[in-house]
Formats: sequence, structure tokens, C-alpha cells
Amino acid sequence: MTERLLSQLAHVEILTPVPDESLRFYTDVLGLEVSSRNGQSVFLRGWGERFYHSLQLTEGPAPGLGHIAWRAQGPEQLRTAVERVEAAGVGEGWIDADVGQGATYRYRGPGGHLHELFWEVERYSAPSGMESPFPNRPQRYVPRGVAARNLDHVTVATANPGADAAWHRDTLGHRFMEYTVIPERPDWIVFAMTTVCERAHDYGLVWDPSPVRGRINHVAYWVDSREELLRAADIFLNQDIAIEFGPGKHGMGEQDYLYVREPSGLRIELNTGGYRNYEPDFETVRFEPQQGSNVFYKNAALPHSMFESFPPVDLAPETVEETKAATGLFA
Repeated sequence: MTERLLSQLAHVEILTPVPDESLRFYTDVLGLEVSSRNGQSVFLRGWGERFYHSLQLTEGPAPGLGHIAWRAQGPEQLRTAVERVEAAGVGEGWIDADVGQGATYRYRGPGGHLHELFWEVERYSAPSGMESPFPNRPQRYVPRGVAARNLDHVTVATANPGADAAWHRDTLGHRFMEYTVIPERPDWIVFAMTTVCERAHDYGLVWDPSPVRGRINHVAYWVDSREELLRAADIFLNQDIAIEFGPGKHGMGEQDYLYVREPSGLRIELNTGGYRNYEPDFETVRFEPQQGSNVFYKNAALPHSMFESFPPVDLAPETVEETKAATGLFA
């Protein structure tokens, strides 16, 4: 049984070499709101989010991950989480209060990804004219573009998804929800999901055959219904934004999904639906690809482009073909 130390995925920092084009995508197409700018970063949030931001968009040399930030369940849980990270020998120390949050502790996960832990948070305050008529909403609903409501999850690329998921379970109290193995290699986990809340996952881990550590596969935002997801597909097509995969439904987590690329090339998912689970002793579920782990209806093969993570890495052609043949996951 896991102890709940973290309350939620708070925000993700992503890097883009084309900041102006990426910002237009996130505001005009995805429908996020700008909270502020600071240096080379713009801080954004979905219309339904109470925190100051859920996305930090930072100029960088290539699309990739800056960091992943988690809010603790409380100040005591933050201290416990930091003690466990330090005991594991992966802590990078405290930094002063940053935009939207108080004192923050940084650590480097097993896959090389930079994470932040914090408790104190700045909540969004709607400016004049943006107040919601509903007191339980942080701002007025503005149906611009897709009008994504909130951050849902982040999926990273790592050499050992199963071991990374187990580390986050054992060290920080993530619940290890589901994973996919290859039938011929039952010890080889190619995708794993963990969560710190009631969602099927807020942290995904996909196998990475490259030697580069700390890469990201995609960031996912939430819309309220399948109808809104299909509306988003229309918006993307009308904006000449190619749909990489979907609309469809995953077996793992049971979310409806849609994937596109933002101007930097980074993958963005929209999803909705999916199950909720509140069991502290949930037993991790094992999937095989033919059981619909990725495609619930078993009607479409996963395009190999979905295996690309960021920053991009040129893999030898034989590595690509070996990966496709070995996993059986891709078209």
C-alpha cells in the first residue's frame, strides 16, 4: 500500500526553438491562457485551472523537456518526499521560490528527467472582466480554439519504463497502475503508467532505445467530453494541423485520445474520458499489445512516428526496424 505524498501533477516545462510559433499554437489553437512572461519563458494555463500555470514554454535549441513539477500533499509530506529522494541519492537541492510556487526541491529521476517538488503555490486570480459567474470556476469560460480545460499527464521516454515506474512508486508514493509487455519478452515493459491522484495516470513512461537521457514523448491536456475531442479534430484540420494519431480510445486507462504536433515538432495529446480509481492498494494491471493496450477497438495500428521522442535522436535504420519488429506495436 502506497503513502500519498504528492497531490497532483502541477506543471510541465517544455522547450521550443520556435517560441513565437509555439505560443500561437498554445493560445490560439489549444486555447490556453497566458498568465505572465519571465525572461525566455511564457507561463500558461487552461481555463479551468486554479494554479498560476500548468505549462511553462521556454525558448531552447530543440524541442524537449525542461522539468516536471509535482505539488506535495502538504508541508509534512513535502519534507518526507525530500528525505526519500535524498536517501535515494538523486536530489539536486532546493531553489528559491519560482514563478507560481514557493520553495522548491529538485531531483533527477532514474531516466534522467528533472523533477520539482513543492507545496506553496500561487493561485490564479482572474482580472477584471474575466471573472466566472460560477464561484467554483477560476475564470470565465472562453471557447477559443480547442479551449483545453486542464493539464492531464506527461509521458517521458526512458530506457527502463518498468523500473522507473517502480522507483516512483517506492520512493514517492506513485501508484503503479498499468503496463504493457511484449508476449515473447514478458520481462520487457515497453510502456508503464503511474498516478498520484484518481486518474488512470498522470505520468507515462515509454521505452527509449536511444542513449539520450531525459527525453519527453508528449504532454496531454484534457477536454470535457468526446464531443469536444471531435470538435478539436475539426479545429486542427481547419488550421492545417495534421492529426498524427486518432481520434480513438486507449485500452490502458480507457481515455479517448487525439495526437498532433505543435510547431516545434513536440507531440501534444488531447484526451477525455477514462476511468477513476481510488484504491490505495490497486493491483498493477498487465497488458499485451494484442489486448488493446493502445487501441481499445483494435481497429488501427500505432504509427511508428508515435515512437519519436524529444529532443529528436537519429537512430540507425537497423535500430528502427529492429524496434518495429521486436515490439510489434507499430504500423
